[in-house]
Amino acid sequence: MKNDLLKFITCGSVDDGKSTLIGHMLYDAKLLFADQKKALELDSKVGSADGEIDYSLLLDGLMAEREQGITIDVAYRYFTTDNRSFIVADTPGHEEYTRNMAVGASFASLSVILVDASQGVLVQTRRHARICNLMGIEHFVFAVNKMDLVNYSEASFKKIKKDIKILMAEFEYKSMRIIPLSATKGDNVTIKSEHMPWYKKETLLEYLENVDVSEENCNENFSMPVQRVCRPNHEFRGFQGQISSGSISVGDTITVLPSKEQAKVTEILQGDKRVEHSGKGRAVTICLDTEIDISRGCVLEKDYPLRIGSLFAASILWMDDKSLVAGRNFMLKIGTQQVPATIMNIKYKIDVNSGEEVYAETIFKNEIAFCEISVGSRIVFDQFKNNRELGSLLLIDRITNMTSACGVVEHELARDNNLLWHDMDITKELREQHLNQKACTLWLTGLSGSGKSTIANELEKRLFAMGKHTMLLDGDNVRMGLNKNLGFGEKDRIENIRRIAEVSKLMNDAGLIVLTSFISPYCLDRRNAKEIIGDGFVEIYVSTPLKECERRDVKGLYKAAREGKIPDFTGISSPYEEPENPDIIVDTSKNSVEECVEIILAKMYNIQK
Repeated sequence: MKNDLLKFITCGSVDDGKSTLIGHMLYDAKLLFADQKKALELDSKVGSADGEIDYSLLLDGLMAEREQGITIDVAYRYFTTDNRSFIVADTPGHEEYTRNMAVGASFASLSVILVDASQGVLVQTRRHARICNLMGIEHFVFAVNKMDLVNYSEASFKKIKKDIKILMAEFEYKSMRIIPLSATKGDNVTIKSEHMPWYKKETLLEYLENVDVSEENCNENFSMPVQRVCRPNHEFRGFQGQISSGSISVGDTITVLPSKEQAKVTEILQGDKRVEHSGKGRAVTICLDTEIDISRGCVLEKDYPLRIGSLFAASILWMDDKSLVAGRNFMLKIGTQQVPATIMNIKYKIDVNSGEEVYAETIFKNEIAFCEISVGSRIVFDQFKNNRELGSLLLIDRITNMTSACGVVEHELARDNNLLWHDMDITKELREQHLNQKACTLWLTGLSGSGKSTIANELEKRLFAMGKHTMLLDGDNVRMGLNKNLGFGEKDRIENIRRIAEVSKLMNDAGLIVLTSFISPYCLDRRNAKEIIGDGFVEIYVSTPLKECERRDVKGLYKAAREGKIPDFTGISSPYEEPENPDIIVDTSKNSVEECVEIILAKMYNIQK
């Protein structure tokens, strides 16, 4: 065999028989210990199989799984036959647990997708096939299960086989086999079925034992994301990680990315054993002949033209309950690098049934989308088809730390190579000295009617009287000009705040003190604004209560929102997320405008000292 270990997953729709199939395979092949076999037989007597052996119990170990008769979490099993070793991930079929299925797919070389013979190809079957393709699986087995329910009909099998071939026609894959079987009865699982003499090919287990999943024409260029710097004492400094591609030998010259510095390999360790040579998949420690600044997230490479940039296109599987819109920002993990990232643009989503590209501004849970992503600093990456480790990514919610999406890099964006930041001779610091002030952005946030604009206006008058150079950006004024093309949905609100932050940064670079008056209801958007603006960002929370804001109702907006005339109105039909740790808090229901200004000025100068 070219590859003596096969890592595969079972997936498909709910109740297609995934756990039963693997359980029956292990039972028939005598791959269970005596106590496991006895426990299975005893558990089956009190289960839902009418006294017959319920093979799914071997994999569905959670109480909730046994109660509902469905798989919830991924169950991994390791087993060996005379011909091959296997690691199988039994993944859930329910749409609610699609993220768990994606986790299983990320490790596998082959996918066994089950199809219920009595129901045919379902939406979830199609979704799982697309996710497997997205995750880079190139070998497929379609197990048409429950043939006993259709009286082992060859006609039924042929119809389903035709539908499967139509589904797979849009994918690139290396091998596919369609096998009719019955996981409950054991037909064509490990033993040829007497009920289906019209099927002449091998059983499922026989096929899995012999299928060749070795990688041909794989990338021979060396790359290794640095996971850890090992420095047990002052005499030793090694860089640890798993080799993503190619091979490395003592004496080779490697390049460190993104710095592009070079050094020679003086020593390679696999565990505590010194070796002269190591290759893909090995966890190693590499020592170099030169002291170079290398840390977690750097990439070591040899003769490998990896991309270094901040813009790329990616296909992602959205797994968050909250929908995705352009402008949302996350932490992006790719290789061992973790950086802030923003979804700049959603180009389209994939229709699960037809595979067509569909225009979409919003992506919902379990949908696959093609997006353009911008990261906060230049990172090292490659196309997923060339390098799995440096081409696969995770998007992590910056508030909850939950994984919101997984995906793959499709290609870099050419415009990234055409952009270059130009450093000016007249710097921000020189402008500040010329104006005799410290530039900053005073970001006033609070509900409509809280007094933000009134405070900002009075504060600018005081600063102007003190000889300070200022610029006031008011929410309504900016929306009547710069952001005239934006609405009030989530996507446009995010873009509104991003633009204001970028304008504020430019004005700060000019040495100005900027005052902004915006509701800016989302913590994540304010955090993003702070990252754009930098150290000069001062968050001022005008904490006037909703009841008082609504009593004032200067513009009559609260009344209209209560009557349902204004959708997505902050405080009524749309949430306002209070700042967690604002720099300054003022409340116009307790203090006059003049007193609020005094509080801000006093704390503002303390912040600037």
